[in-house]
Amino acid sequence: MSPSKKKTNDFLVQGSILAAASIISRLIGLIYRIPVMNIIGDSGNADYSNAFEIYNIVLILSSFSLPLSVSKLVSARNEKKEYINSYRIFLCAMAFAVFSGILFTLILYFGADFFASYMFKMPSSAIPLKVLAPTVLISAVMGVLRGFYQGKKTMIPTALSQILEQIVNAVVSIAASYLFMKKYSASPNIEAYGAAGSTLGTCLGALVSLVFLGFIFIAYRPTLKKQFRRDTESIIMPYKKIFTLLMITIIPVVLSQTVYNISGTIDSSLFGNILARQGVVEDTRKTMYGVYSGQYRLLTNLPIAIASALAASMVPSIVSAHARKDKEDLTEKIKSSIHFNMLIAFPSAVGMTVLAKPIISLLFPNSSGMAANLLATGSIAIIFYALSTVSNAILQGINQMKIPVIHSAVSLAIHVVIVILALQVFNMGTYGLVLGNVTFALIVCILNWISIGKHLNYKQELKKSFIIPAISSIIMGIITWLAYQGIYLLINSNMISTLLSIIIAIIVYFIALLLLKGVDMEELYSFPLGRTLSKIAMKLHLL
Repeated sequence: MSPSKKKTNDFLVQGSILAAASIISRLIGLIYRIPVMNIIGDSGNADYSNAFEIYNIVLILSSFSLPLSVSKLVSARNEKKEYINSYRIFLCAMAFAVFSGILFTLILYFGADFFASYMFKMPSSAIPLKVLAPTVLISAVMGVLRGFYQGKKTMIPTALSQILEQIVNAVVSIAASYLFMKKYSASPNIEAYGAAGSTLGTCLGALVSLVFLGFIFIAYRPTLKKQFRRDTESIIMPYKKIFTLLMITIIPVVLSQTVYNISGTIDSSLFGNILARQGVVEDTRKTMYGVYSGQYRLLTNLPIAIASALAASMVPSIVSAHARKDKEDLTEKIKSSIHFNMLIAFPSAVGMTVLAKPIISLLFPNSSGMAANLLATGSIAIIFYALSTVSNAILQGINQMKIPVIHSAVSLAIHVVIVILALQVFNMGTYGLVLGNVTFALIVCILNWISIGKHLNYKQELKKSFIIPAISSIIMGIITWLAYQGIYLLINSNMISTLLSIIIAIIVYFIALLLLKGVDMEELYSFPLGRTLSKIAMKLHLL
């Protein structure tokens, strides 16, 4: 195995660890959201989603960029064995996190009524938003710790903390939603208080995760001290210079992520305001938006989390390869990350399209047919979001920080026009939001890949990364749909039919992918459970 291939495998292993943790975390999130949604209803879910739209924007402004920025800077210093400077970067970032976290927590808490009343035309959303506010400070400090570990090229602390965070979140969210609904049963905003119970789970989950990361940091200090003793030749960077460097790194990431993620907040605001002017009453608007955000967005975000995890893990490796001017290693990392993502994104999109109605019926028994139609129509967004997330990370890793900002801004402008036309002119309702969601990520993909080709003279191979996964997914989709229909005819049980169809889908896709030579032995080894999958493939003569 060549050195660059080995480095790429190591990077994919770390990415796989984080991706596996993200899958587990999202599955826990999906599982607990089902009882929570049944407790608080579509109206309460609209309040919950509105609170999170604002919270996510505030989180981006205050701390969302910190894991990426810290990992990027720490990785660059570690590559030069400047361990003291990498630690000083960590301290400087922590000071920034505490300051920005406190500031934005206060803004979120005291501005909650304004955001809920004027942005969404849903005043009750302020209740869960106020409960969520302290999470901003907790997440800011947690983001610096995660970025520090990722910069050291270990994803295990981040992975374990994510799973722990979601477990606590799940338990508290279900219990608190039920108890808050019971306590405030006489209030006209009973559903909003139920949503506040769920946001309390988010806050406490983040707090427990932070404590866990803090214990790891204490345990890691002896290793840090050993590194400091070996670092005797590097020039110590002054804190003023580090802070300037941190700002130069953070601001483009903040702008990029703000523009990239603000589309959901704009969609919610446009939806509430335009439909209000059209005479749609608040309860109906909340129910419609609750279905879109709590069912369609919740399900499509599950596979997108894998892309986000791999993007987070690839930045330090890309920074290192770029700093060494190792073009072969850099090319291998980009190719492998895109390939890995598309192997997940294509079957996820096709699977959710063909099994949209059974999945929605299984997870949300009381849901209307609209949710299944939204999922079947808009699942293709999974592919575009996966690709745009990874391509953003590639550009940021090679120090082209401004480009994702510009591309996201251009896409956002087009997105706003599309959503306004869909809602106001064509009266598409929630389908207009789905259309905007798909086109936004698609435009970012196109622009990013033009820039990556320009700056790296890089061309992504198409056959293994796109064509074979697409064909394998279509084969899987056809057989899965037929399998569901046949099983349901025999046993008349949606739950069993859906679960068996998903198992069949995984097996069919795996076989089709290997027969079409979409992955080789080395690539399969780097996947989660890769060794086991390789043994199965060899026994079946698929490799």
